[in-house]
Amino acid sequence: MRTRHTLYFVAPYHVELREEPLPGLAAREVLVETICSAISAGSEMLLYRGQFPSVRDPHDRLSSGLTYPAPYGYACVGRVIDVGPQAEGSLIGRLVFVFHPHSTHFAASLDHLHLLPADVSAEAACFLANTETAITLVHDAAPLLGERALVLGQGIVGLLTTALLAEFPLQTLLTADKYPLRRQLSLALGAADSLDPGRSDFRALALDRLGRAGADFSIELSGAPSALNDAIALTRFGGRIIIGSWYGAQQATLDLGGAFHRSRICLYASQVSTIRPELSARWDKARRLALAWDALRRIRPERWITHRIPIQQAPEAYRLIDQAPEAVLQVLLVYP
Repeated sequence: MRTRHTLYFVAPYHVELREEPLPGLAAREVLVETICSAISAGSEMLLYRGQFPSVRDPHDRLSSGLTYPAPYGYACVGRVIDVGPQAEGSLIGRLVFVFHPHSTHFAASLDHLHLLPADVSAEAACFLANTETAITLVHDAAPLLGERALVLGQGIVGLLTTALLAEFPLQTLLTADKYPLRRQLSLALGAADSLDPGRSDFRALALDRLGRAGADFSIELSGAPSALNDAIALTRFGGRIIIGSWYGAQQATLDLGGAFHRSRICLYASQVSTIRPELSARWDKARRLALAWDALRRIRPERWITHRIPIQQAPEAYRLIDQAPEAVLQVLLVYP
C-alpha cells in the first residue's frame, strides 16, 4: 500500500507526522507530490500555541471549525504525478500551487489547482497566499496620492504589504517591528523609517515621522492585540485602521474612551477569503490571483527564506518559529 506523511497539530506545542494511505482520486482530481510548503508564522502559530478560536466561517474552509488533531497549512507547491479519469493527462509533471495542509502527497480538485507560470520558481510560489493577502490589505486601505501610511508588523505579510505600498506615491510610509532584521528589510523595500514599537518613546517618534496629525491610514499586522492601541493613537482624525492580524483567542483591550470617541476613525476588518464589497463588481478572486503572480515576480519574496527544514523535522521548525522569532522570517518545509 502506498502511503503519505501528513503534518498534524495534536495539542498545544505538539505537532507530529502521521503515515496515511495515499488518497484515491475522484474523476476531476489529481495527485500532487509536494516539493515545498510555507509555514505561516501567524495563523499556524495560533494553532501551534493553542490560541485559535472555534469559529465556523463559510468563506474560509481551511480555518473553520478547527479542533485537535488537525492538519493545517495553506501554501503547498508540488508536481502532479497522477490524474483522475476526467483530468487531462498533460497535467502530469506540471508544477502547481494549492491551498492545502502540509503533506508529502495530496489529492486536489482541478478547481483548486493553480499552475505555476514558467518564470516563477516553486519556492517563490510558496509566497502566493501571503502575496494575495497583502494585495487584499492594500485594496482595503485604498491609498491616495500623498497620504501618510503606517504599517505595524513586518513579518512576511507586513513586508509584502510594505513592498506594495512603496509603489504608491505616498507622502510617508512608516513601519514598525520589534525585530531589527525585519526593520532593516523594511527600509530596503522603501519605508521612510522603521521603528521599534517596544521603545518607550515609540509613539512620539512615530508622530515625528508621520507629522503631528498622524497617519491617514494604518495597517495592523503584528499579531499583537495591544498594537491596535498604537494604531488608534497614531491615526489622524477621520483616518482608517485596517486590521489584518488574526488574534485568534487572544483578547484585544482597546482604549476607546479617550480621543477615539471623537476621532471618526474607521476600524476595518480585512481578510483574504472575501473581496471588499465595494470592489466585488469589478474584482474577483481570479483577477486578484493574477495580480499576485505579477507581484511575486516584482518583489521576489523568496529572498526572505531564512530556513529550509525537511518535513521529517517539522517539530523543530515550529519550535524555532516559537522560540527564536527574531532570527526567522520564512520557514519552508521541504520534501526530499
